[in-house]
Amino acid sequence: MQTIAEITQVANQGPFAPNWSSLGRFSMPEWFVKAKFGIFVHWGLYSIPAYNNEWYSRNMYLKGHPEFDHHVATYGPQKEFGYKDFIPMFTATAFDAQEWMKIFKKAGAQYVFPVAEHHDGFQMYQSSLSTWNVAERGPKKDILAELKQAAEDQSLHFCTSSHRAEHWFFMGHGKEFPSDVVEPLQKGDFYWPAMPEPDNQDLCSEPYPTEEFLDDWLLRTCELVDKYQPELLYFDWWIQHEAFKQHLQLFAAYYYNRGVEWGKQVAICYKHDALMFGTGIVEIERGKFAEPQPFYWQTDTAIARNSWCYTTTLDYKTSSEIIRDLIEAVSKNGNMLLNVGPDGQGKIPDKDQEILADIGAWLTMNGAAIYESKPWRIAGEGPTTITAGQFQENKVTQYTSQDFRFTIQGDSLYAMQMISPMDGHACIQSLSLSSDQNLPAFHGIIQNVALVGHPQQDLDWQATYDGLSIDFAPIETDKPIVFKITMK
Repeated sequence: MQTIAEITQVANQGPFAPNWSSLGRFSMPEWFVKAKFGIFVHWGLYSIPAYNNEWYSRNMYLKGHPEFDHHVATYGPQKEFGYKDFIPMFTATAFDAQEWMKIFKKAGAQYVFPVAEHHDGFQMYQSSLSTWNVAERGPKKDILAELKQAAEDQSLHFCTSSHRAEHWFFMGHGKEFPSDVVEPLQKGDFYWPAMPEPDNQDLCSEPYPTEEFLDDWLLRTCELVDKYQPELLYFDWWIQHEAFKQHLQLFAAYYYNRGVEWGKQVAICYKHDALMFGTGIVEIERGKFAEPQPFYWQTDTAIARNSWCYTTTLDYKTSSEIIRDLIEAVSKNGNMLLNVGPDGQGKIPDKDQEILADIGAWLTMNGAAIYESKPWRIAGEGPTTITAGQFQENKVTQYTSQDFRFTIQGDSLYAMQMISPMDGHACIQSLSLSSDQNLPAFHGIIQNVALVGHPQQDLDWQATYDGLSIDFAPIETDKPIVFKITMK
């Protein structure tokens, strides 16, 4: 186990140092920019009750919350059956790391992000810092190690996430009534420290995390990267709090210096400006940018609208909606990280598998427009626009056949028509021979236009002053169709 002094030594050994100026020399991993599509996995104790969402450990102790009443009715009072009592039920009898990775590979993913520790504090990996982990309790196997090995066997980049910061307050409501969250709580206890919940958007909220908690967070996070060497590490939101800043810079320098030692391109994914801009990868949770960005970024979202983990009441998105979200991200210089939630015993639900296979089939046909592509001079055209920002997925975006999104690769421009037209006609106005107030005239020389995945289609196309006009036999599909426009 590392000490704080040893962590500090590595953080200062170079080439990075624990300050924003030095960390600003961070470079985006080349493999990440090419990969475009990854899979997030939320699986843990919260998958056993499978009720509402992955915040069950907090909400079951919050009076007036549906989880509170559900817990009492299903399992009994919290002082008799607490969150820790789900651990013996978490046996992972259906877990098969190799099978998971085969499913993700078939879906077209290039990297995977299993959650190493969620807000509940139960580690999904073997740890020397706590006995509350899967190697010593529950499944009694190192889940994260098996996933890493399986990912590498499938040539997928292995990444992971830590949500430990929120554990400062996540079990705190259990102290407000008779429950199994009782004082005195000491470091090493499962529920420790269970502090009062702050306004989680107040960056200076009291009580501040103690030095003891911050050091524990740092030790856990450094143990995680040393033991499993993830190529990316994702943090959830509460590391934005002022109290974390010094420890966060220390960790970032430690991790980036370790990456240099390993010969790996590594990066930290962060939200809410927790890191200084330019020192990691900007994350947008359940949302996107409306316009192309000059920096690379990632949207993290889920296969279901209402939860990150498995529940019995998931509101699934369609594969078509997810594919369009992927297109929106890639055309605007970003990646998409799509979450799935295995059930309590570790099986990826049939519905998730069906959606993932559908995405994979589309990517198998149209992957040249996605993988290793770059944004064009404009992201797209058409009447449908995207609202920028986080948590913008309450409504399904309604596209039209006039909506196109663009990427480039090699000598080709890829135009993705978001809705396949019933009349078999497309007109791409951005390739018009005349200019308007918003776009210059297109002066490139088009050599060929093809409908990707349909080599038998004989297209009738012509560059005009209205745009590139394309006529073809209609394609009956609910998914975007892709034109490959080859330049001379």
